Amino acid sequence: MAQSTQAEIIVIGAGIIGVTAALALQADGHRVRVIDRKGIAAEASRGNAGAFAFAEVEPLAAPGIMRKAPKWLLDPLGPLSLRPAYAAKIMPWMLHFWRATAKSRFEASVAAQSSLMGLSRAALERLIVRVSGEPLMRREGQLQVYEGRAQFEASKPAWNQRRRHGIAFDLLESPDAIAEIQPGLSPRFTHAGFTPDWMNTVDPEAWTQHLARAFVAAGGEIEIAEVLAVRQLEDGVEIVTDTGTGSGAGPGTHRADQLLVAAGAWSHQIARMLGDRIPLDTERGYNTTFPTASFDLRTHVTFANHGFVVSRIGEGLRVGGAVELGGLKLAPNYRRAEILVRKAADFLQGFDPSGGTQWMGFRPSLPDSLPVIARAPKADRVIYAFGHGHLGLTQSAGTAELVRALAARREPDISLAPFDPRRF
Repeated sequence: MAQSTQAEIIVIGAGIIGVTAALALQADGHRVRVIDRKGIAAEASRGNAGAFAFAEVEPLAAPGIMRKAPKWLLDPLGPLSLRPAYAAKIMPWMLHFWRATAKSRFEASVAAQSSLMGLSRAALERLIVRVSGEPLMRREGQLQVYEGRAQFEASKPAWNQRRRHGIAFDLLESPDAIAEIQPGLSPRFTHAGFTPDWMNTVDPEAWTQHLARAFVAAGGEIEIAEVLAVRQLEDGVEIVTDTGTGSGAGPGTHRADQLLVAAGAWSHQIARMLGDRIPLDTERGYNTTFPTASFDLRTHVTFANHGFVVSRIGEGLRVGGAVELGGLKLAPNYRRAEILVRKAADFLQGFDPSGGTQWMGFRPSLPDSLPVIARAPKADRVIYAFGHGHLGLTQSAGTAELVRALAARREPDISLAPFDPRRF
């Protein structure tokens, strides 16, 4: 039954998921407050590659990956690595990951991901119009490059998967064809796939800040505080923070009709306060941002077999990627960022690898690469929206529309069964 009354809603998390959802909830007439431990776009939403990767429908847990995983995991500088100090702790997550590689589950995940991508693409276009965001967009496509025919042929199943789900692309089979789209790449890259409808934002932090300003201008509130406790009451929810004065129950305490948990890589800690144990871990991503562009980058370039991308950020370039499974507490291994920059210097003719700023971020990852978007199983006034991995920016607008439907108890535009936390 639809709920027509407006509510007071608290959103935990001021990354791209939380801010976009807050804006959508506000558009439904709800009174919305956002609480974040560090502020707007302070974590993964600040340093990502800026891509709306709607073509990326294939989960990491693909059939056959377990045969490749041991070699990757043991290489500390490879595209997928596991920190030895974290190996024991991540074993339960890895067991779920292994189960997700089954062909039937993989195909179900691709279908679910495709439905969310389709919604998110349309929702993003609506959002861009609503917040006058076109100046913050780049519509330059994406080029995924391969070294030799063998790599190219090995990629064909993934391209066929995209075709089945309606994603437009062109396959290129010569360095000359590649150079027409992106000049200056090393001739070692002989084949490529070009996705013309791929989009980027000029800067993911700037885009999130732009949305946050629209939210505040319409009456929304953003508070920097650490969430210490969450409880569901008979008539609402109560959130205890380490600072501030709430709306009636004493210092550091807020009460609201509903709560949205969109705290990225920290979300499972809040879910645990409500009695839900969700196997969320982190894909620790590394990058280096160069304030000026020494290479004429004309499209987002993905070096698929090397596990990194190069994108334009502002007037500069960002080189980043790879997946490191290492949790939230281990110190960064910036050698991973350094090796990506060295590769970029080899692959991009004339690229100057000096003067960059390194960064590491925690991408919230679930074993089957699908997020959780649902009401909390043990707290009906709490909504979960987290676990998007490296697709948080991509799926933020679609997730926001689904959250808006959940808050109003309306039927969502796509089935939420694949995103239920009880699937694990």
